[in-house]
Amino acid sequence: MTGFSVSLIVSNFSNVASYLSPIFETIPSKVVPAQIEKVVSLVSRTGRDLQRYDNSGYRQVVGCVPYRYKTQQVNGTESKEIEVLLISAQKGKGMLFPKGGWEIDESMEEAALRETIEEAGVTGELEEKLGKWQYKSKRHNIIHHGYMFALLVDQEFERWPEAEMRQRKWVGLDEAGEVCQNWWMREALEAFVNVKCNTEEVEIEASNESGNDV
Repeated sequence: MTGFSVSLIVSNFSNVASYLSPIFETIPSKVVPAQIEKVVSLVSRTGRDLQRYDNSGYRQVVGCVPYRYKTQQVNGTESKEIEVLLISAQKGKGMLFPKGGWEIDESMEEAALRETIEEAGVTGELEEKLGKWQYKSKRHNIIHHGYMFALLVDQEFERWPEAEMRQRKWVGLDEAGEVCQNWWMREALEAFVNVKCNTEEVEIEASNESGNDV
């Protein structure tokens, strides 16, 4: 869903909100949203009681390709380069994109945003769905359906639920393709490049043509 922006997932943390509400009353109103956001960003779901499976018993997994634009000067000309955010695997030395189980009490978009906050500590504007992949888990011998979205990052948390067990790194598109350990995530990255880079080229060409009009 293009333009789907993250909301404060307060409904999933009602106990936390009710406990903290007396404290928030003593804080100026303009400060409260930031304080709530910091609390919510440090809470991570655990367990698989709410995991979503399809009719074939395949576990449903959702994730994001988080990205940002890096502006740089090249020969006196300003240019924008896309960087994507990779995280370290919980077990092993590989790098990958944030993803996790889609649960039965949330939409696919909500799951994608939640997992990205929990694993990578970033959030932003959820954009195109990049596709659907089928893969088999190495650890649990279970078949998964993985869905990936593009996520334009507008906020990066200093602390997040899995900060103690994961590293994160902004890299260029070429490096991401080289170090991402999962084949299906590399294909998701290719889909991302096809969407973002081709669209930008069309926009640049259209801008140049408009500038040449007399």
